[in-house]
Parts: sequence; C-alpha cells; structure tokens
Amino acid sequence: MNIGELANRTGLTQSRIRFYEREGLLTTVERRPNGYRAYPNNAVLVLDLIATAQKAGFSLDEIRTLLPSDLADWKHDALIAALRSRVADIEALERRLAESKAQLVAVIAGIESKPDDLDCAANARRVLSTVLGKEIDSARTVASDHLPAPRQRA
Repeated sequence: MNIGELANRTGLTQSRIRFYEREGLLTTVERRPNGYRAYPNNAVLVLDLIATAQKAGFSLDEIRTLLPSDLADWKHDALIAALRSRVADIEALERRLAESKAQLVAVIAGIESKPDDLDCAANARRVLSTVLGKEIDSARTVASDHLPAPRQRA
C-alpha cells in the first residue's frame, strides 16, 4: 500500500509515518522503481503499536528496544517487564497527583473560609502557613523516622 492509504488506515499523517521510518521504527518499507514507498499490510499494526506505546508514555528509544523487527518474534519477558514498570510509574504519578490535588483542595478550602476580619494578604499567610506547616511537620516526621536513634549515655 502507498503512504496515503497507510495514513488513512492509521489516522497518522504522512509526515509522522516518514518520521517513524527515519527513526528506524518502521523497517519493512520497500522503494518502488519510481521512488514511492510501498508498505506491507502489517505496517498498520506496527504504527498502531507505536502510537499506543507513545500514548502510554514510552519514549521512541524504549519503543525501539521493545518492538521486534519481526512481529512474530516478541521478547515476552522484556515486554512484560517494561509494561509492569510503566504501570508502576503511572501508579507513582497517580499518588503524586492525588497529593497535589489534596493540597490544592486544602488551599481552596482555606481561602474560602477566610474570616471576615482578615484582608486577602493576611488570609494568604494564614492559609499557606496552615498548608505548608502540615507539609513541614510531615517532612520532619519522615526525616526523623530515617534518622538513627540517639545514643544513650551510660
């Protein structure tokens, strides 16, 4: 198939397809005598895999190492390990996002509960000291948990 048909079947632009070819991700491309590219039917699958992997956060280098030159020759263990690692990365990101969300919700609640006798600057200091004070206390607790116990004097 030609590049236009491949672009239509994958939803990718022709320039994106050429980019993947230049990057060595799409390797089964033939050149016709007229200079046009000829793509095999499995190019659709390869491009779908690349696009899906990128959406999952894999870099092109990671995709290059995981994508076999022959789709019948997958390195099962390496693929599973990479996918599990990406899931762990996503879970860590979800935890960080949940913490950020909780902090922002606390700031919003603090701002919205501004006492009538406080101006905005004083309220900002109050809210920030409350939210940041909790973070500082939490950081101190974590740090103290990792410090060696003080030596006892005899």
